[in-house]
Amino acid sequence: MIEWMQSLSGDELKALAVALRSGRLPVPPTGLAVSRLCPGCDHAAVAQGIARLVSDGMSSAHLLVLLDAVAEQRAIGGGPGGESAELVWTGPEASGTASRDTAVVVRELFMSAMAEVVVAGYAVYQGRSVFAALAERMAANPNLKVRMFLDISRHPTDTSLDSELVLRFAHRFRTDQWPGGRLPEIFYDPRSLRAGTGKRASLHAKCVVIDRAVAFVSSANFTEAAQERNIEVGALIRSPRFAEQLAGHFEYLAEEGALKHVLFG
Repeated sequence: MIEWMQSLSGDELKALAVALRSGRLPVPPTGLAVSRLCPGCDHAAVAQGIARLVSDGMSSAHLLVLLDAVAEQRAIGGGPGGESAELVWTGPEASGTASRDTAVVVRELFMSAMAEVVVAGYAVYQGRSVFAALAERMAANPNLKVRMFLDISRHPTDTSLDSELVLRFAHRFRTDQWPGGRLPEIFYDPRSLRAGTGKRASLHAKCVVIDRAVAFVSSANFTEAAQERNIEVGALIRSPRFAEQLAGHFEYLAEEGALKHVLFG
C-alpha cells in the first residue's frame, strides 16, 4: 500500500473521501486542508502523496474510489485495528471484557460528522443534553444534513386529529428536547397515530449513521437513562456498505411517503 495511505486510520481515510466527494478538499490538496480533516496525521506527507498521484494522471474520481476502497478494507479488518464491529455498552461492566460507553460513542459520532447524519429513535427525553453535540456540530457546519426518524405516539384515550398530535410533538421537540439553533429534518411513521391499538405500529429502531460510512445500532433510546445508566447493548459498525444500506432504507421510505415530514411552524 502507498506509504502515506498506510499511515492513515480508517476514519481519516473516510474524512478525506467525504471532503473530496463534497468538493471541500481541493485536488491537489494543500497541507492545511489535509490538517483540518486529519489533525493527527503527517498532513504534508499526505498532501504530497495525493499530489503525486494526481501528477501521475489519477483523476479525482479515481482517487475517491481508492480512498473509499482502502477505508472499507480497514473497516472489515484489512488494516491496523480494523475490526468490522465494536461492542458498545451501558451499565455494569463484566470482568475481563472491553467495551465503550453508549453516551461517549454517540457524542463522538455526532462530533465527527462531515456531511450527513441519520438518526432513528423511539423515545427522546432529556434531548437537550443528548443532542447537544449534534446541535453544536450543526452550528459549526452549516452544510451538515441531519435527518431524524422518530416515533410519535397516541395515548389510547387521545382522540385528537393526527395533525394536532404532530403539531404538539413538533412544539415539544423544539421547546423541550432540542438544544437550540438550526433544527434537523424530522420524519415519523403515520401508522403510529392510527385509532385502535391493534392497527398501530411504532418506529422502534434506534440507530445513528454518520456520512454513510459508520453505523451505530443500539437498544438505547435517546434518553439520559438509556445513554448513561440502563443496561444497553449496541454495535458500532465501520462499513460503508452497511451504513449506506441502513441510511438508504430510511431515505427511501421518506421519499416514497411511507414516513412523513414533521413541519415546524
